[in-house]
Amino acid sequence: MATVNPVSPQDNSALLATLNGSSATATTSSSGPTSAQKINDTFLKLLVAQMNNQDPLNPMDNAQVTTQMAQISTVTGINNLSTSISQMLAQFSSLQALQAAQLTGRSVLVSGNTLTAGAGAVTGGLQLGAAADTVSVAISGADGQVVRTMNLGGMAQGLQTFTWDGLDDSGKAVAAGTYTFAPTASAAGNAVTAATLASARIAGVTMNGTDLQLNLAGIGPVAYSDVKQFL
Repeated sequence: MATVNPVSPQDNSALLATLNGSSATATTSSSGPTSAQKINDTFLKLLVAQMNNQDPLNPMDNAQVTTQMAQISTVTGINNLSTSISQMLAQFSSLQALQAAQLTGRSVLVSGNTLTAGAGAVTGGLQLGAAADTVSVAISGADGQVVRTMNLGGMAQGLQTFTWDGLDDSGKAVAAGTYTFAPTASAAGNAVTAATLASARIAGVTMNGTDLQLNLAGIGPVAYSDVKQFL
């Protein structure tokens, strides 16, 4: 007659270890519902085998079985929740791209220090670290020579904008092209930090994976999150 080796309640640790190992795999796997189904199948096979081979005089503790079943239910729920969130993120990215496409033709401020002359007045921006009582901007050509110095007066802390009319210090229109600007700011004689912001027109919108990018004329692609202000 075949001999059946009974399994003591203490052997539940093997089932629990296998279950925990499967749980770790499920939380890191990208295969979605398939992984959850495999975990369920493995768990049920181990549980049935353990119950079939338990010692009838010392059966499995119901509390342990309940705990194990609760754990597999939790793993399955987390896996399903992860799948649902991934689907929601994909839908959100598509909606964001659709909305951003409507911004084509608008201008934005992003990190940079360039100004484009030749198309009328152009806007630049500054991010002041503190309020300043004196702010000026020196605009230079490609050769590094300053063509215009603009005194902007006092400005509050935060993002500020200014407009350059495309004229030099003598009041003449400068040649069309790209110029750079450098700010100087101070408060009560102490220097104030001033980061530069460049304006550019949105020429198009692209998706880089799940990241939305704006294609800016004269600058290139920048992340949507890098936009400081819409003009």
